[in-house]
Amino acid sequence: ALNKILKDVVTKSQQMLGFDSNYVPGWDCHGLPIEWKIEEENYRAKGKTKPDFRDSGAMVAFRKECRAYAGHWLNVQREEFKRLGIIGDWDHPYATMDYFAEAQIARELMKFAANGTLYRGSKPVMWSVVEKTALAEAEVEYEDYTSDTVWVKFPVSGYADRAENTSVMPGLDPGIHDLLNVDVDGRDKPGHDGKLSIVIWTTTPWTLPGNRAISFSSKIVYGLYRVTDSPADNWAKTGALLILADALAESVLKQARVAGYERLGEVPAAALATMECAHPLAGLSGGYEFRVPVLEGEHVTDDTGTGFVHTAPGHGREDFDVWTANARALEARGINTAIPYTVDENGAFTDQAPGFTGKRVINDKGEKGDANDAVIKALIETGMLLARSRLKHQYPHSWRSKKPVIFRNTPQWFIAMDKEIADHGKAKPGDTLRARALRAISVTQWVPQSGENRINGMINSKPDWVISRQRAWGVPIAVFIRENKDGSAEILQDDAVNKRIAEAFEQEGADAWYMDGARERFLGSLANEKWKKIDDICDVWFDSGSTHAFVLEDPVHFPGLAGIKRKVDGGNDTVMYLEGSDQHRGWFQSSLLESCGTRGRAPFDVVLTHGFTLDENGRKMSKSIGNTVEPQKVMAQSGADILRLWVCATDYADDQRIGPEILKNTIETYRKLRNSVRWMLGTLHHFKPDDAIAHADMPELERLMLHQLAAQAEIVRKAYTEYDYKTVVASLSAFMNSELSAFYFDIRKDTLYCDPPSSLARKAALTAIDIICDAILKWFAPVLSFTCDEAWRLYKPDAEPSVHLTLLPEGLEQFRYDTLAAKWETIREVRRVVTGALEVERAAKRIGSSLEASPLVYVSDKKIFDTLFDIDLAEVCITSNAMASNADAPADAFRLNEVPGVAVVVEKAVGTKCARSWKILPTVGSDPEFPDVSPRDAQALREWKTLGISV
Repeated sequence: ALNKILKDVVTKSQQMLGFDSNYVPGWDCHGLPIEWKIEEENYRAKGKTKPDFRDSGAMVAFRKECRAYAGHWLNVQREEFKRLGIIGDWDHPYATMDYFAEAQIARELMKFAANGTLYRGSKPVMWSVVEKTALAEAEVEYEDYTSDTVWVKFPVSGYADRAENTSVMPGLDPGIHDLLNVDVDGRDKPGHDGKLSIVIWTTTPWTLPGNRAISFSSKIVYGLYRVTDSPADNWAKTGALLILADALAESVLKQARVAGYERLGEVPAAALATMECAHPLAGLSGGYEFRVPVLEGEHVTDDTGTGFVHTAPGHGREDFDVWTANARALEARGINTAIPYTVDENGAFTDQAPGFTGKRVINDKGEKGDANDAVIKALIETGMLLARSRLKHQYPHSWRSKKPVIFRNTPQWFIAMDKEIADHGKAKPGDTLRARALRAISVTQWVPQSGENRINGMINSKPDWVISRQRAWGVPIAVFIRENKDGSAEILQDDAVNKRIAEAFEQEGADAWYMDGARERFLGSLANEKWKKIDDICDVWFDSGSTHAFVLEDPVHFPGLAGIKRKVDGGNDTVMYLEGSDQHRGWFQSSLLESCGTRGRAPFDVVLTHGFTLDENGRKMSKSIGNTVEPQKVMAQSGADILRLWVCATDYADDQRIGPEILKNTIETYRKLRNSVRWMLGTLHHFKPDDAIAHADMPELERLMLHQLAAQAEIVRKAYTEYDYKTVVASLSAFMNSELSAFYFDIRKDTLYCDPPSSLARKAALTAIDIICDAILKWFAPVLSFTCDEAWRLYKPDAEPSVHLTLLPEGLEQFRYDTLAAKWETIREVRRVVTGALEVERAAKRIGSSLEASPLVYVSDKKIFDTLFDIDLAEVCITSNAMASNADAPADAFRLNEVPGVAVVVEKAVGTKCARSWKILPTVGSDPEFPDVSPRDAQALREWKTLGISV
């Protein structure tokens, strides 16, 4: 609701600012959540086996089930969004599962293949050995599991970027300088005899053949420790130098059965960041003779372990992220950043884990294999094992097989961030996807501004973009490849093949890729060559990132956007993307990268982000806690405008809180606004435009209110232009409650109810209220869509059929009366003193209504006194009579410290109470035709009688 309401307020307010504003609703339809629902409802709940997707018929049938499910909920949500008052092209929404959309997504992918940035690489995924399939986070449960744990030494072999015989680190503690200053040549000799080591701890010893780095944290304090006493047969030898986190050193050395040790000094993060180690399996069967860099990682803590994390990029997401984030710098140091495939789909070591080929991490029954024991034995042989143990902890299991899963490196498809883009077969120096995206960010408007820094940082550090998934429901990676001898993949570049694929998707959807004979159908005459069809699907973010390619560029399916020409293309149109702040990592980023890679620029001109909905106590909403607020229930109980007002009354850039008390306050705010509108509509019921009075001929009070209206016009227009909706609500609410209801309307009720219809003051008041009502309904229309539209039809039944078809009021600047406004600031200060005095009298029960009073206002300041000369104080103060005097005020007169020079004595009004106005006046009864009212009211009654109206 929050998201859709904000989009609608943008659309309506921009439309009323004079722009042709279009909202294209859309749905991302592919992905795991729908697969999960189909498996849950159509298979597990019915005791059926999940389809074997190697069977093309089963794959296509499953995809059709997913399509039907997505289509059902698309229609349900569409009706719910309409109920919120969302104006959009609901007859032409986009859905990424539309055939034409799937075809265009495939075309977009082909563009990356053509410009040379699409390539096959690898990434770790959670893998079920029992089921032979990758698992998503939602398919994993955490259960108790007992793991082998090991503490392992990584010998420090050298320092990066350090010439021989130079200092390890300027300013380093002299006491440990020489100990850390290992022979630089040692880094080329893994397994050297040096005693200095970094110690890691892991619960997965089998991942050590895949180790390529060690991670540390600059937030942790590390020390250099020397073993001074250790049993002769111990793995921890006397004299060994170990680098450990200070917070964990004692527990590590105790586990290693060290009898004595000393801390020699601190090892600063700057020194760690340049260290390189030898692999602990170096010298064993070959294959581990490479440098192991020490890298900073945000995931490293000193809660458990050693303060260092063994980093195997093929066996963990955080490991992969740290490794790929540092890939460019590591390559510059001559370190190979290729991620090995150490474990196959059967859970067995491959020949890329030398010395362990064939050993099983997990067997086909889901039981622990012999890999851990083999690795631990090898560590003992190399002398790198410091300690070992066992640990019972929570470990990921497949929700289906209930067996443990592993992280393993798998082939994935990437789009390169730093490879020069070969548009039309020719690359320009420095023209990379990262460079294009950073340029595009700088020319985009970000609301709030902080969004620019956020996404800029993400793009700056983003590794190559992973766009593949091993799932069933999505747009396929519609390419053919040929395996090269070096393990790389050559992508087929053939326009005729690509055309056949896209045309088939247009007519049949992406299911065509999975049908029998698809390879031969699309390859045509190339079918006899060794081209392999890729059956992975595009990540859903690539889907959503491609939406601009069909929404903004397909006038056939999106007629409302036909002829759009953005400012970047020399036109006048602006494209806005609006979503939650999490989409800096999601849709905003994928759209930016997709468009920059294929068009050289961002698909948007403005990006607006909002926070998320929390409960009244700032907690995330959860059904288990029972703190959820369902939009449908709020609408059923209070109406959609309550939700709309809640959204716009708060700062959407932050997380927004909602709950019973907050909604209660919102309803009260709405009630006051609605009552003011109802009062204006009732007051204007008999108003005729022919009776309107020119503003220059109006009394001062009306001109003052129009002046304030002009000030509101400036505030509201600026706020809508800047998407600052909380200012719209706050400013208009204060104006309506304080300036209109509590001040102007209160004063003018007597004139409106009791003056003759011919009265200039009454006509002027009605004219002013007409102008005010027109402005208020238009200003609030984007926020209170239903209320303002309902009121508009009552207010102007013969005008535009909807307030949303009008423009925000213009020309109100003609009502600026700055000098008059300054004068009335003084008058209202005097009124405050009178009101205070009346409250004292009312509290003492000397008066009831203010109309029972006749205040005497003493003004010692001549300037203030002169200001009151032509003002009807009784009217302004809503009393029966009032008088100003420049005489000295009695000592007991009422005063306010903040209004010096003004004092008030409240006297009882003299005369008879008018039956019509309730004023107490000496003139009541002077008109024999109407003996119980004042002369003014008598004249009013005569005029209404002449008009045939009974009042």
